Amino acid sequence: MTYTLEQLRGLVAVAEELHFGRAAARLRMTQPPLSRQIQKLEAAVGAQLLERDTRRVTLTPAGHAFLAEARRILSIAEAAPALAQRVSSGFRGLVRMAFTSASTFGILGRLLNELEARLPEVHLELYEMVTREQIDALTGEDIDLGLARPPFDPELFESRLLHREALLLAVHEDHPLAGLDRAVVPADLATEPLIFHSQRKARYFYDLVVSMVPLAQERVVHTVSQVMTMLWLVSAGRGVAFVPASARLVGVPGVAFLPIATPIAEPVELHLLWPRRSHNPALARVLDALEHVML
Repeated sequence: MTYTLEQLRGLVAVAEELHFGRAAARLRMTQPPLSRQIQKLEAAVGAQLLERDTRRVTLTPAGHAFLAEARRILSIAEAAPALAQRVSSGFRGLVRMAFTSASTFGILGRLLNELEARLPEVHLELYEMVTREQIDALTGEDIDLGLARPPFDPELFESRLLHREALLLAVHEDHPLAGLDRAVVPADLATEPLIFHSQRKARYFYDLVVSMVPLAQERVVHTVSQVMTMLWLVSAGRGVAFVPASARLVGVPGVAFLPIATPIAEPVELHLLWPRRSHNPALARVLDALEHVML
C-alpha cells in the first residue's frame, strides 16, 4: 500500500466539499488531476472510497473509515516539522538526571517544579546514584545531568553550585546532648558511638566531617552510605550521626538535630554536574533555566 500526502489531502477536500470542482478549486488545481489522485489512492488502498455520479459525490463506508485515518496522518505530518524544530532547539526532549538520596530532602522536588514551569515539554528521567556512580554514568553518556557532591575533574565536567547548607548532628531525642543550648564541639563527642559515612561510597561526606570535626575513629560503630539509613540507626539509639540540614525534612521519629561548631557555617554543597561535551540540546535549555537558581 503506497499513497502520498497529496492524495490524502485530495480525499479530505472532496469528502468535505462533496464536489470535485469545488475541491479542486480549494486545492488550486484542475478537476482531472484531482480525479486521477483519488483513483490512484483507491487503487493503493484496495477499496472504493467515493461514490460519484453526474449529480453528487458521497463517501462509501470504507471511505468514512479511511477519512478519519487520512486526517490523523495529515495532522501528524503537518506537526512533525514543528516538533523536530522544538527538539532541535532544546525546548522539547528528554534529560536523564541523576541525584543523590540526600538531595531528595526538599531540594529535588523544588528543582523539578522550577523546570516544569520553565520547560514544560522537557521530560526529566530520574536516577538515584551516589556521586561516584554519577561520574561513571556521565562519562559513559548514560545520563545527561547530575546532582552531585564535589570535587569534580574540571577537564571532563562542568559544574554549578546549586545548594549550600549546614552540617548537623543527629541524636536520639532522649540523648543528653539534645538539651544543649549551644553548638556541639568535638569534646562533646569524645565518648559517643558514631554512625559514620562510608569512605568509599560516601567519600564527600566522610572527608567533610573529618576535616570539620576532629574525631576518634575508634568510636565509629556503623559505617553506611545513605543519610536515611543513618537517621533510622540514630532513631534506634545506635549512636549519633553527621547529616545535612535538609535531613530535618525527613521526619524520622525520635531524632533531634543539633548545630555543630564548624569553620564554615554552611559547608555542605550540592552541585549541578554535566559533561563538557553533550549532544543533547535539551540539556542546554535546562542549564539556562537554572542559571540563577539557588535552592
